[in-house]
Amino acid sequence: MPLSDYVKALLIVVVWGVNFVVIKWGLAGLPPLLLGALRFTLAALPAIFLIRRPAVPWRWLVAYGLTVGLCQFGFLFSALYVGMPAGLASVVLQSQAFLTLVLAACLIGEHWTRPQLAGLLFAGAGLALIGASHGHGMTLLGFLFTVAAATCWAASNIVVRKMTQEGHRPDMLALVVWSSLVPPLPFLALSLAIEGPSTVWAALAGFSLQSLAAVAYLSFGATLLGYSLWSGLLARHPANRVAPFSLLIPVVGLSTAALLLDEWPSPLQWGGSALLIVGLVVNVFGGAWMARIRARVA
Repeated sequence: MPLSDYVKALLIVVVWGVNFVVIKWGLAGLPPLLLGALRFTLAALPAIFLIRRPAVPWRWLVAYGLTVGLCQFGFLFSALYVGMPAGLASVVLQSQAFLTLVLAACLIGEHWTRPQLAGLLFAGAGLALIGASHGHGMTLLGFLFTVAAATCWAASNIVVRKMTQEGHRPDMLALVVWSSLVPPLPFLALSLAIEGPSTVWAALAGFSLQSLAAVAYLSFGATLLGYSLWSGLLARHPANRVAPFSLLIPVVGLSTAALLLDEWPSPLQWGGSALLIVGLVVNVFGGAWMARIRARVA
């Protein structure tokens, strides 16, 4: 990879890692479901007039928009709202990699490799430690909502795999932009039903510069800039060179949450986070390591 692409990869890591702190800032002035509605409205408009619709059936756009948009971020925003620390959320959300393995095995018959199973065991132990630490700056409901968000992200990965099995290989930026048309109305309806019209109206009437900056960052930075750079890297380089950079996202998430929000995990949470990240490393690099070992033995 040329130096410019390394810089882009690290920029993505920072943008997506800081994203969790920005969500916390946004939730200071907006309820979570309303924040979701605004984020995806701004991500879709005016971008859909600039980016061609991906060549996939609408059913897949709707399925992707509901899983990765409405469900994932509905749970994630709610988790941070009810007491999930931003740094820990950035770690727990990465369990989507292992939940994808579980869903793929159950729904489309994929089989696990040994490194994937080892990574899953590490990650499962890490999640158990983090979950057991509720009450130490983290609510149990916030943790469960974050795991639910990771499960929805995993479901969206299955949607993408089913698309490719049908022969559809959409540009990821176009898929993200056009699927962003799906969540706003359901988010708004849920916000009115759950958060209440008075809460929604009060939040919009008192819409602050901080709220505007948070929504703009989540829409233009984390969504449009992040995915455009990421899809560009995947188009130019093998996935196994690009994917490892995602391992740095929880590191940035933990660091920025500590520095900007004064959120410091407990020893048990640090241990759980370390185990989960070890699981991610084994999942990403384990296959290559085993191949090298076999080659040396042979």
